[in-house]
This record gives sequence, C-alpha cells and structure tokens, in this order.
Amino acid sequence: MNKIKVLVVDDSITIRNILTSILAQEAEIEVVGEAEDPFDAREKIKQLNPDVLTLDVEMPKMDGLTFLSNLMRLRPMPVVMLSTLTTKGADTTLTALELGAVDYITKPDAGALLAQQDDFKHTLVSKLKDAAGINLKSLKLSKSLSEKPDGQILPFSGIGRRNHLIAIGASTGGTEAIKSILMRLPSTSPAVVITQHIPVTFSARFASRLNACCQMAVQEARHGQKIHPGNVYIAPGDKHLKIEQKNGASFCLLEDSPEVNRHKPSVDVLFDSLQSVAGNIQAVLLTGMGQDGARGMLNLKQQGARTLIQNQASSLVWGMPGKAYALNAHTEQYPLTEMAAALLDFASLKRGQVKEVSNVIE
Repeated sequence: MNKIKVLVVDDSITIRNILTSILAQEAEIEVVGEAEDPFDAREKIKQLNPDVLTLDVEMPKMDGLTFLSNLMRLRPMPVVMLSTLTTKGADTTLTALELGAVDYITKPDAGALLAQQDDFKHTLVSKLKDAAGINLKSLKLSKSLSEKPDGQILPFSGIGRRNHLIAIGASTGGTEAIKSILMRLPSTSPAVVITQHIPVTFSARFASRLNACCQMAVQEARHGQKIHPGNVYIAPGDKHLKIEQKNGASFCLLEDSPEVNRHKPSVDVLFDSLQSVAGNIQAVLLTGMGQDGARGMLNLKQQGARTLIQNQASSLVWGMPGKAYALNAHTEQYPLTEMAAALLDFASLKRGQVKEVSNVIE
C-alpha cells in the first residue's frame, strides 16, 4: 500500500518538528516535506506532489486563507487546517472550510502539544487519513453549493403536520453540507435541530454565520428553549442536545454528560431523544467520520421515522451515513443537491398522506 504523502506547512519550526515527529511514528503516512510559508509551500507542492497538506492559518508573507483560496483555484487538494480555539480562530477556520479545506484540528501551544501528544496524534492521523481518501469532486461540489446563487430558495406550500421536526447530524464536511441545505429552506420551513461535531468556541460563530445567510433564524440552542417553526437550533460544542416533548410542544435540553461515540455533542443522543415522536420526525445523516448517529437512526426508523442519508458520491467522508447504510438504518438516500427539496416535500404532507408515502417506502 502506498503511503499517504503529507506536506507540513507552518511558520513555527517547533510545530513543524513536532508534527513531523508524530507522523513519523505512523506506518501509513510519510512526511515528504516541510514549508515555512506559502511561497515555500507552493514550490514544494510542485516538487513533491503531496496527497495532503497541513496548513497553519496564520503565517508570514501570505496568510493561510489567501494561500488556501489560490490553492483551491489552481490545484485543488485535501487540506487540514491547524487553528486556534479562539473566536478569531473560529471565524478563520469556518472561512477556510468555505474556501475548500477538508477539515481542521485545533493547535495547542508547543508545550501543551507535547503533553497531549497521544490524543493529538490520534486525531491528526485520523483526519489526515480521511482527508487523503476524499473525493475531490465532492469537495468541489461542497464549495460550489455553499455559494448562494440567485433564486436558490425552494418553494414550499407549508408545514403539513403540527410539531414536525427535522433532525440533522454531521461531522467532517458537515459545516458546508448543512449550510448548503439551510440556504435553500424558506423561513416557513419546519424547525431544524442540528448536532454537528464542532468545538465549543466554534458553535456559536457557526450559528451566527448561518443566520446571516439563511432565511430561517439560526441560533445556538439554549437549555429549556421552546422550538418554533422557521428556526434552526444548533447544539453547543460542549453539550449534548436532546429534545423534550411537554404539553404538546418541543423544547431543547442541554446535557453535560460524558461523550458518546467519542463526541459531545453526539448525534446518537439527539436521535435517541426523539424516539417517542419518531412518526413526526425526519432524521438526516450527512457527511462525517465515524459512526455517530447510525445506531440512533436505526432506532428512529424502527419507531416509524423517515430517515435520510447523504449518498456516497456527494459526501466528503462517507463514514456516518455509510455506517447507517450498512445497518439499513435509512429509508432513503439523496445527493446533497436534492436533500433540501426532499425534506420540504415530505414536510408539506398531511398525516394521511404520510402514511401512504410510508407504505411505499417500506
């Protein structure tokens, strides 16, 4: 098996040395070179033809975002950003994902990185392997869908059933996949609840950025918040999001309990909280690494929910939806370009019509 060729791009020689040392321990990865700035990186990409780049956001001579934008225009390739856990770092990283970066990893300072080397190595290696295996056509599709052309909002005849809810789970590649769906939904759409694997310092900024470009009102979920149509509720990056039914209404509950499937928030936690109202739920699994959400989706399907997965061809990483597919947890699968329309079409059905459609699906 050919090794994954990695080029490490960072202005700090200390960080470059640490990353190179960590990756040298991995049999399936070879660091083919290091670059201290974007101009150095540009030449080494030509010489070494790497499979994946690790790219620091803040560098001299040319900032990481400008370099990334040029790279994706001239020579698209998988890039994993190294970013800081700050508000500024969140905005920069989310912009990098919009520009075409596959994923990101939070970069502690050199001392902390050495102390947390095992955890950091596991995360870094997993992300680089997933990045190396992505379909570049899917990467280009994700980037193009996040750009809002005129007339993209879909027509919608109105919600057919009271308290109808759309629940979405995603991980790697999910920020742009979610954005591409929400940007097509009108303000009269059913409420949407979302668990995206994302750090706590990123989730509020992610919600704010979506709110600025979508017709629906997008916010980070608050504990005890009542759910209303036309609104999107995103799990904070350090809490599980559950949905509670009370007196004929739905409410967001935030829970600071242990990780599930190595994640907090976890998609399985969200999906499992919806089992009692599964018949009025559309559950969606989008692109993402791992298996979080697959088992919860199967449980929802068995309770009568409509369960949709993003198809492999349009997924950056077909881990989570692929696991759901392997479990036969889905009722349908769609390319990302068709997901929003599929959700709205079903949301407009009356209860009797849903039963007819469910019979056809089964």
